[in-house]
Amino acid sequence: MLGLLAVVILGVASEASADLHVRGGVALFVGGMAGLIGMYLALVQLLLISRIPQIERIFGQDGLLRWHRRLGPWPITLLGAHAVITTIAFAQASRTGVLHQFAVFLRSYPDMLAASVGLALMIMAGIASVRALRKRMRRETWWVIHLYMYLALALSFAHVLALGPTFVGHPVTQAVWAFVWASTAGVVLCYRVGLPIARSLRHRLQVAEVHREAPGVVSIVCTGRNLDRLRISGGQFFAWRFLTRDLWWQAHPYSVSALPRPPYIRLTVRQLGDHSAAVARLRPGTRIAIEGPYGAVTPGARLHDKVVLVAGGIGITSLRSVLEDLPKSSRPIVIMRAPTTEQLVLRDETAQLVRRLNGTLHELVGPRSSTGGPRRFLHRLVPDLSERDVYVCGPQGFVEDVVAATKTLGVDHRAVHYEIYSW
Repeated sequence: MLGLLAVVILGVASEASADLHVRGGVALFVGGMAGLIGMYLALVQLLLISRIPQIERIFGQDGLLRWHRRLGPWPITLLGAHAVITTIAFAQASRTGVLHQFAVFLRSYPDMLAASVGLALMIMAGIASVRALRKRMRRETWWVIHLYMYLALALSFAHVLALGPTFVGHPVTQAVWAFVWASTAGVVLCYRVGLPIARSLRHRLQVAEVHREAPGVVSIVCTGRNLDRLRISGGQFFAWRFLTRDLWWQAHPYSVSALPRPPYIRLTVRQLGDHSAAVARLRPGTRIAIEGPYGAVTPGARLHDKVVLVAGGIGITSLRSVLEDLPKSSRPIVIMRAPTTEQLVLRDETAQLVRRLNGTLHELVGPRSSTGGPRRFLHRLVPDLSERDVYVCGPQGFVEDVVAATKTLGVDHRAVHYEIYSW
């Protein structure tokens, strides 16, 4: 909020009162402010997904993505309004038509064509983020479209400083915004490029073995160097980039299903799309680059000593590593939910860890109607629910239902930790 307030103050301070009284002056001011605020929010969007560890530990990856999606429509809407209102303002000032003025912009004004392309790319990314459309897209297609947001902001940068009415003739404002832009770019490059490269070179991970866990589920055992120095807690995940000809260009988030036991670390993947299916066919020796670790659904987030872990299907991969990281005082109650017994992934390992912690394991197998829903099975299986932290991982609908049930059963929202397995 302080940053947004500073943007508004800078914009107002840079505007001379006389400029508001000329033809098109008010529209030009409104359009300029819309552009400033929209661009500021776009930079905030970038920071939300730049994987800054300190922020990620507070909000968690799911929390950051929720804020990213809530904020998403605003910068695109404001920047679109900026383009339309500013064009109207210039058309009023020159006593010409809006379409004619737009053509003049493209022909005669430096960087205007690049800015228009940048705005078109932002709108394209915004449309691709509409939930109904996103569900119909391959994740790889959606991801490539979103990469164009970086290009869109780069194309807009020169236009804003060169032509923005708030910037022209105001070197201090130009310097402040150039610093903000450069700082944002530096943070993104550091945490999304520099740090992952350094970490990947330090640990030099490669595939050691791929084996089947359940129908459509495989575990990838990796070997690496200095894994004892890999600071990861149970429940966290990496963005994994497998360096093959077809997969090197994309990183996907997969939970660590077993904490490092040098020189080994393991992830477990359900085959849902092209990428996860290709991961199941990886050969030993395939090199791996990593980003992370990420995730705030860790034992360190607990308010209480005791916990209950609720896993829907493949969600057990994350919670299995949480179990590995819990003290005996946690006396965990673990609830595994799957349509069939064969789909209870990592069943034997989970049972062994639960026994070691003097906990209780419940397996809910069958159609959803047979369980009575999360509210009923939580009330029945966890009589002291309000005295425990609740960890939930799994598909979106399952997680949302369980979280909603904890609210009706009186669990403190701060004691509910969850991660949704979706994109």
